[in-house]
Amino acid sequence: MKLPLPARIPILYLILIVLIAVGVVPLYFYATKMVDRNRETLGSNEKLLQNSVTTTLAQSIAQREKDINSTLSSLAFSIKVTSSGNLSGKNIEAPDVKALLQNYIEDPDSIVPYARLVNTENQLMLKLGTIEPDTFLERELDRGLAAAHDGREYSGDPLAIGSGKQARTVMVVGKPVLSADHIYLGSLELVIDLQYLVKQLQQAKNTQNLDTFVVDRSGRVVASPSPRYATGQDMNSNELVKNFVDQKGKVPVAVTMDYSVQEGKNRIPMLGTYFPVTGLGWAVVAQKTQDEAYIDITDMRRDAIRAALIAIAFSIFVGIWAARRLTTPLHVLTQSSRTIAGGDFKHRVRLKSRTEFGELAQTFNTMTDDLEQFVDDLKKAAEENRTLFLSSIQMLAGAVDEKDPYTRGHSDRVTRYSVLIATEMGLKEEDIEKIRVSAQLHDVGKIGIEDRILKKPGALTPEEFEIMKTHTTKGAAILRPVEALRDMLPGIELHHESLDGRGYPHGLKGEQIPLMPRIIMVADTFDAMTTNRPYQAAMDPEYVIRIINSLAATKFDPTVVAAMTKVFETGKLRIHRAATVSGEEATAAAAVSAQTQA
Repeated sequence: MKLPLPARIPILYLILIVLIAVGVVPLYFYATKMVDRNRETLGSNEKLLQNSVTTTLAQSIAQREKDINSTLSSLAFSIKVTSSGNLSGKNIEAPDVKALLQNYIEDPDSIVPYARLVNTENQLMLKLGTIEPDTFLERELDRGLAAAHDGREYSGDPLAIGSGKQARTVMVVGKPVLSADHIYLGSLELVIDLQYLVKQLQQAKNTQNLDTFVVDRSGRVVASPSPRYATGQDMNSNELVKNFVDQKGKVPVAVTMDYSVQEGKNRIPMLGTYFPVTGLGWAVVAQKTQDEAYIDITDMRRDAIRAALIAIAFSIFVGIWAARRLTTPLHVLTQSSRTIAGGDFKHRVRLKSRTEFGELAQTFNTMTDDLEQFVDDLKKAAEENRTLFLSSIQMLAGAVDEKDPYTRGHSDRVTRYSVLIATEMGLKEEDIEKIRVSAQLHDVGKIGIEDRILKKPGALTPEEFEIMKTHTTKGAAILRPVEALRDMLPGIELHHESLDGRGYPHGLKGEQIPLMPRIIMVADTFDAMTTNRPYQAAMDPEYVIRIINSLAATKFDPTVVAAMTKVFETGKLRIHRAATVSGEEATAAAAVSAQTQA
């Protein structure tokens, strides 16, 4: 008679049978296998951490380089405008030009301690800053000047200046100042203090215990928080740096490798990562000794051996407990790892254990804490950059409005109206933000209009009006070099176009006009007709809405007009001033406005 076999044999019984049958060997093999598997996992996590640190630092440096180039272009253009395209003679020392550079250098967020402006004769120059260039820095500035003479922008090599507590690493960037006809007017050179880079590297070193530094394309040190590495020091003896130099910038991703470095008579095994910095030919390097990188693995192996020896003696007694407890921690760790790898850095491994699994859980949580902090720092930096960007736009628009006493506050109002219209139309938040920026800057071209025309207390002559109309193209030309404002240019250049093709500057019709300028032109017209101008008195808002509706489908987009009307009727758009004209007087004033509004 055969005994019936169970459909499923519990793993508990199998483990007990194995433990009893073979004892030491299977248990030891299992412990070794688990340690090796976790070694691979922890090794991957260390490499991921180094990759994350170097990538974050490299992207931060690349973004700062873009910001510097953008600022340099803006300063060069502003100098050209402020000096009226003439830097000869004493014009280079004009108060407005000097104040422009002085304000930038003295800005608390500025990383430029020194600026030099040289005219075309190379005889007169404007020097401003908080440092006194030494011979080496003067030589670097002269190289930038030579590049400007050739019509080239210049980005020099990092060099160390000063000594002791005054020591710092700097680099020179330069740009030729050109007239509207691309005629050479002079050279603008800025000295960039790389201390900000040293601080970022120091932060990574403090938080991650990583040896970090930046090298250029030839393998020489650009910046480092460690006194072991001096600016300009050749690091090609480091195999990781040598690999970067040999690649010659052909690998645009992070590279992680095991290698060794010579320390006295000993070769120290290392684990390191480098990530190229886009646009500069540099690389951010992070390295750590393998003993430090895999210290958790060493501890885990020691704990595993200890646990295995104890388990050998008590294998029969702890078999049941081990079988029941084994699968749950593995499942928790696996699910938590997948969640963290998916980008949820707020997730934490909830596992209370004094075994290797508990230590692994703590390691995962520590890693996640660091990654979450890095992500939060990046978000904070992005928000700060956005706030600075919007504040700069508001200051620029405010400067334009202050130049024209009749339109003070005009840009802010047009921005508010445009955002209300866009919101009412249900546009995406991204598109609304673009409209907000474009509306704030829609009249920035007026900075290039002569005061005699801009401030004229009366209607403009046809010739003056033709000059005034150029403010749309001037504004687009001013902001076109700024990559971040490229999507906002249609609203600045085309907000005086008309659906019937009678607008300016290009006489576009219908669908040729993008939605952004269609919205801004309605908001602009409403504000122009409800405020006092030299050629008209403010009209009643309700009457202005009727006029705008009467021009729907001929001058204005009917959909935009409908949204404007809805915003006004629901009370979202409020004007805290009394109108002085309505009815027939407003009709006459509107006729003048249609001919002279800019």
